[in-house]
Amino acid sequence: MTSSPQVEAFFDPPTNTFSYIVRDPASAACAVIDSVLDMDYASGRLSYDSADRIIARVREQGLRLEWLLETHVHADHLSAAPYLQQALGGQIGIGDQITVVQETFGKVFNEGTEFCRDGSQFDRLFRDGDSFRIGTLECRVMHTPGHTPACLTYVIGDAAFLGDTLFMPDGGTARADFPGGDARILYRSIRRVLELPPETRLFLCHDYGPNGRDILNETTVAEQRAHNIHVRDGVTEDEFVAMREARDATLAMPRLIIPSLQVNMKAGALPKPDESGRRHLKVPLNEL
Repeated sequence: MTSSPQVEAFFDPPTNTFSYIVRDPASAACAVIDSVLDMDYASGRLSYDSADRIIARVREQGLRLEWLLETHVHADHLSAAPYLQQALGGQIGIGDQITVVQETFGKVFNEGTEFCRDGSQFDRLFRDGDSFRIGTLECRVMHTPGHTPACLTYVIGDAAFLGDTLFMPDGGTARADFPGGDARILYRSIRRVLELPPETRLFLCHDYGPNGRDILNETTVAEQRAHNIHVRDGVTEDEFVAMREARDATLAMPRLIIPSLQVNMKAGALPKPDESGRRHLKVPLNEL
């Protein structure tokens, strides 16, 4: 029988982001996927309310955190993975194509030669087809690029965690216009996800409540194939690419893209303090 992980979602309204605790029902082992570090960009002030809620829940349930999983280098929120790791342990994992993202944005942010572009800031770099365990749960990694080069889908029992690749059926799909993104590759990645069994539960990283509906985070392969407004069955690759490229040309950059990329490509590590103890982020002009 296919195992069915216990999944608890945590929603961050300022960034419309879902984080997840994924628990092995046969043990106390768990993983946290796509954690959020709170940031008020106008003041540059960080806070840990979102991460603290997850820490409190893990401790309340007596769970053992084995993995801190990132679906990709997020451009819309900062990762709280190091903060959670310090409190609860676990290994930080991301796709091995993080090296491509680091090379691209290492140049954008003028990180210099001291910035390692080999993914060594993370504890585990996953390749397509890799497997790992959360307790007794079998987990499989799918490389699903297109939104970014390093995007992964984690297939954990009868559930899959997609990051930004797909939204709810009425929300469509991720954008593909960031450096390293590609609408045609995104289409092929999505079709691969939609080849999973129809009943597979799909857990999303974002929802924006189109047309005023309630915020949702879970759908199925069958629902996506039947109803996704961008990529349901019958939509051709060329049709999708034309739609995606036209739509992306109208979109503004995410509000937190500049701090998010600098922090997340380093596994959530904040900039090192200067001689006065202050930390600083860079703002590249005319680059994004």
